[in-house]
Amino acid sequence: MWVVKLGGSLNGDPVLPQWLDLLARLGGGRVTVVCGGGRFADEVRQAQAHWQFDDLPAHNMAVLAMAQTAYLAHGINPALRLARSMEEIRQVLHAGHTALWLPYDWMRDGPDPQANWELTGDSIALDLARQLNAEHMVVVKSCAIDPQASLTELEEAGVLDRRFAGIARGAAFPIDVVHKGELARMRSLLLGEARSLGA
Repeated sequence: MWVVKLGGSLNGDPVLPQWLDLLARLGGGRVTVVCGGGRFADEVRQAQAHWQFDDLPAHNMAVLAMAQTAYLAHGINPALRLARSMEEIRQVLHAGHTALWLPYDWMRDGPDPQANWELTGDSIALDLARQLNAEHMVVVKSCAIDPQASLTELEEAGVLDRRFAGIARGAAFPIDVVHKGELARMRSLLLGEARSLGA
């Protein structure tokens, strides 16, 4: 089973439908898609900066931003099947479809060391991959990616969030970070025609 995290920066990008189509066509039965919050999350950051409220409500709003993007993706490509829980994800995959995760389980009722901006959708997707015992994770970004950079180096460069590399240590699956323009590479990875560069 694969987890593919689509960066929120793709929300308004013309390439988004192509990614969704690829994952719907080749990911049936084995891919779970996680969407970043993108512009919806940016609105949360602006509201928090304006009103100066705590990280807990901002975290929950950011999780809802990820859910909004998932609904957006589903609206663009209804072949992707929405799933709220790990059980629903497994049901969708068992039925031969590609799952589109709604991360409501990540909402918090009280203060939590993970409920802050150091941890973003990238690490939330990684946590899901670990819980699902994924065999592969791919993170899709809009920024330039150095294919030789380690996860720690990508974290230091601001490509990944500040918790990602630490959470990834000891992961039992490879993690590839790819550029949004690498649709052909993603296709080859899914078809087993390309080698993973991830650790």
